[in-house]
Amino acid sequence: MTDAQAKAPPPASENTVRFPDPFELSRTFAQIGERSGKVLQEFVARHGNSALVPPPTDPLPVANAFIELNQKLMTQPARVVQSGMSLWQDYMRLWQNTARRFAGGNSVAPIIAPEKGDKRFQDPAWSENALFDFIKQSYLLSARWLQNVVDETEGLDPKTAHKVEFYTRQFVDAMSPSNFVMTNPEVLKRTAETGGENLVKGLENLLEDLERGGGQLRIAMTDDTKFELGKNVGITPGKVVYQNDLMQLIQYAPMTDQVKRVPFVIIPPWINKYYILDLGPKKSFVRFLLEQGHTVFMISWVNPDERLADKGFTDYMLEGPVDALRQVKAITGENEANILGYCLGGTLLGTLLAWMEGMKGKPGIEDLPKINSATFLVSMLDFRDVGDVAVFIDEEQISALEDHMRARGFLDGRSMATTFNLLRANDLIWSFVVNNYLMGKEPFPFDLLYWNADSTRMPAAMHSFYLREMYQRNRLAKPGAVKIEGVPIDLRTITTPSYFLSTRDDHISPWHTTYYGAQYFKGPVRFVLSGSGHIAGVVNPPAAKKYSHWTNENLQGNGVDLPESPDDWFTGAQSTAGSWWPDWDKWLAGFSGDPVPARPPGTVSTHPALEDAPGSYVKVRI
Repeated sequence: MTDAQAKAPPPASENTVRFPDPFELSRTFAQIGERSGKVLQEFVARHGNSALVPPPTDPLPVANAFIELNQKLMTQPARVVQSGMSLWQDYMRLWQNTARRFAGGNSVAPIIAPEKGDKRFQDPAWSENALFDFIKQSYLLSARWLQNVVDETEGLDPKTAHKVEFYTRQFVDAMSPSNFVMTNPEVLKRTAETGGENLVKGLENLLEDLERGGGQLRIAMTDDTKFELGKNVGITPGKVVYQNDLMQLIQYAPMTDQVKRVPFVIIPPWINKYYILDLGPKKSFVRFLLEQGHTVFMISWVNPDERLADKGFTDYMLEGPVDALRQVKAITGENEANILGYCLGGTLLGTLLAWMEGMKGKPGIEDLPKINSATFLVSMLDFRDVGDVAVFIDEEQISALEDHMRARGFLDGRSMATTFNLLRANDLIWSFVVNNYLMGKEPFPFDLLYWNADSTRMPAAMHSFYLREMYQRNRLAKPGAVKIEGVPIDLRTITTPSYFLSTRDDHISPWHTTYYGAQYFKGPVRFVLSGSGHIAGVVNPPAAKKYSHWTNENLQGNGVDLPESPDDWFTGAQSTAGSWWPDWDKWLAGFSGDPVPARPPGTVSTHPALEDAPGSYVKVRI
């Protein structure tokens, strides 16, 4: 090897970013600026400057939390100095390693690496290119330091500490180098390849998202044009056989000649639309039930407006599952039913079961069928620890939200969607910012994200009750603290055999918290934990062969007999590969009765078909 060969830098990988000539780069960005300006001018001319003004927000609760943090830090100077010295030492090591890499030492071990599953730094250039590896590691070191400072600050009120930690994480995620043109190798490479067309297209995508959001940024997560409700999502055949102000009741067409005698009723959350359980033939939970021979009824909630502002939690129970059960009994002639509640629908289901216990012997209860079994999917009944959602439910924010809802009569579904997206900002916000605005790409068609963006409103009275009585005060867990038409609600009176399904990575209904709710029941409880999160862990058909589930056969009994700690339950749990659906179906079979002739929807004279599924209520978009 010659001296020149020994001193030459290693050959560049095809994934390594090659910077363009500075003069060409500046000229390209000048052209991008000129063309982008024209696009922006056209948008403003069409919509006026008012379209770009965001709605007012109240940053005071967050600001106060960080003021308190700073006050505590001022009383702990030694800790602050020690933390700063540690960061400085890490930076010195990083500088030394980077200098060695620039000198040709490619085998330098990193000081810090992204967490497993972090998709922001998957491009090989983040590791193969010394400059971008330095940018990445510098960011990760700073992020770790900042989060450690917050986590290790002593004396903060737990709620304040949680709020500071959450918003610090939001700041850290927002400042990732992957979110900026000049520090993202993938974006720079695409900019060089397209001559900047990606950034012009990204601006067009941004303005389209602003236009669709009425001035608020509503990031497109999927290609909406590829989906149509009733055509390729929500397509299981059925009929709307009843409706009232709050819901339509769908009865699905049987898929077997004979069906199980006991009908099955589903209560979806009204915070989302029901067709998450009927995304398409391969993913449809509804279709799975029909294939097993069940007569399936689905509640499809209305997408409310100001006319329903005064509808409260009691209305949702009485005009929702109570009315639905009454109609199911009339349609099938059966005095028994199995019932399922998903997420918020499960919270309502727990309230319903306790209410029915309290109504025994009182007029009106005889109109309802006996509940043979209840299934709770990722449902909270005890709200003692709701995870990061707690950041949004302090007194100041709930009061501000109530003022906002009082003025309009409802909570706009996009507000709630933004809150849930913040819980997983890297996956549900920043990844799309990079893809849509920096890379200039169109979002990929994905049925789950189409459903996720199909938001629903919430009546002011109902949502205020739910936030205050459930989330803030945890009154459902307290015997008699909540009353429905004068009937005290006590979860401890419930004897109905119940199946609780929770998901291990749930960021909306943490599985430890859903486990606490299962402990209140006097009746038999089967608790099962699925892999993945709030949606993917539930909508997990067996054919997909995804996500294991855990059961603990030694600890399946009455809810009150479950170990107090969910971790104690998990210690003895056994893992089974694949979907939880077959386990649940086997459990449900014991409550479903013998076969009877199939029941086509709309054939009962008192309940004719009003329209085809999926019905009109679910098609209302905002």
